[in-house]
Amino acid sequence: MNTAAQQLEACIEQLKQGELTEERLRDLGKALQENSARRQSLLYLQTATTAVTSEVIGMLQVADGAVSDGPFDPADWPYKTPLDAINAGWRVIRFPAQLLTGHDRDVHVTCEFILEKWE
Repeated sequence: MNTAAQQLEACIEQLKQGELTEERLRDLGKALQENSARRQSLLYLQTATTAVTSEVIGMLQVADGAVSDGPFDPADWPYKTPLDAINAGWRVIRFPAQLLTGHDRDVHVTCEFILEKWE
């Protein structure tokens, strides 16, 4: 199926050629309504390095207006690396900056990828 932007361009071409119909404009209107009904989901993946192949050590997901830490057992997390999430259709919207976490001698670096998906 064409995106709303592609359908708009097709309508413009049809208008230039004098072939634009009311039905075609209604189809574009439906596509625009469907596009606006989509919702953004966010996925926060914490890793030890900035590599997309780094193992996920923490996660948080925001979907349908709800926040979830995901399954309790890391073995049950849906993605083992940020690359797994990318391959499942998530888009990286922020690559990680290194963040210091912990206290005194237990300080370590955690990196956080933020990904999005529109559904």
